[in-house]
Amino acid sequence: MSFLKFQGVGIMALSGAVPRTVIDNYKYTQYFPEDQVREVVDKVGIYERRFADEKTCSSDLCFAAAEKLIADNEIDRNEIDLLIFISQTPDYRMPATSVLLQERLGLPNSTIAFDINLGCSAFIYGLSVAYSFMQCNNLRKALILDGETRSKVYSPKDRRSAFLFGDGGVAALVERDEKFGESYFSLNSDGSRGDLIKINAGGYRMPSSVETLKEKVVDEYGNIRSEEQGYMNGGDVFNFVIREIPRDIKKIAEWAEVDIQSLDYYVFHQANNFINSYLAKKLKLDTTRIPSTIAKYGNTSSVSVPLTIVDQLKDNLSGKKRLMLSAFGVGMTWATAIVPFVDCRISDIVEV
Repeated sequence: MSFLKFQGVGIMALSGAVPRTVIDNYKYTQYFPEDQVREVVDKVGIYERRFADEKTCSSDLCFAAAEKLIADNEIDRNEIDLLIFISQTPDYRMPATSVLLQERLGLPNSTIAFDINLGCSAFIYGLSVAYSFMQCNNLRKALILDGETRSKVYSPKDRRSAFLFGDGGVAALVERDEKFGESYFSLNSDGSRGDLIKINAGGYRMPSSVETLKEKVVDEYGNIRSEEQGYMNGGDVFNFVIREIPRDIKKIAEWAEVDIQSLDYYVFHQANNFINSYLAKKLKLDTTRIPSTIAKYGNTSSVSVPLTIVDQLKDNLSGKKRLMLSAFGVGMTWATAIVPFVDCRISDIVEV
């Protein structure tokens, strides 16, 4: 286990943005019979999602969230010394989207800017990176932008993933302040399970071609996708999660000498309702302290943890609260954090 501890750094403010287009999963019946759709939707607990249009990228969602954050909190853009952009759906192969957002947001050229490409656990990873930078006394403010347009990644003709993924973006302001006290992180990876969630083609190992773009039947159930669309082995992912995540949560709580039951909220990656219900039962957590946005936004990958905080805890983070954040996914990677929130300012969600 890789454990990290930080002192006097935390999230001052959060904002979120989602596309205007709402997808009713029950009506997502273009390629599947209505009875099959209803069965899948009821099982995963995802009833609505947000889809970006063809001209909207992850950076656009993050830009909207960042502008809202900056305006609501009267942030001096010249004081933002660090910009981290988190996504697996960037604008371009190069340059890094973070650098484009630095210019678009009007941040100074002295701003440190880079991307993190990791998947579902990336917000917690990115938060630990921001906290590490902010331990340097000469940095004033850090801006984390996390955006995904996963609706563009998966085939609507593959029932294993067609009803799961949605789009969104968040912005988080990180600063130093002794009021935050101690934060704890556990970061993990297992590349031997890299095939569980993957897009085979479109990179440099298997470049794009006419063949990789062709749709084809990929299994005995008639699911259809191309090599440039994502796939997920749901059964093996579930087995991985129920084995590794409870163990990771228990180990970091023991290392941090924190009673899990004493925490105020538990924010899990919004994979699907079945997985999160199992984790709550396995860890014997109070379900009234587990916010959820699975039903209304679906699986938004790395965006899901902070978007759930913005959507569900906007009026619940006054004073000092301790949250457990837990995320897992493509790679495989997984991460757990125990972090204090002190009078965190959360903006209303923006629609793009």
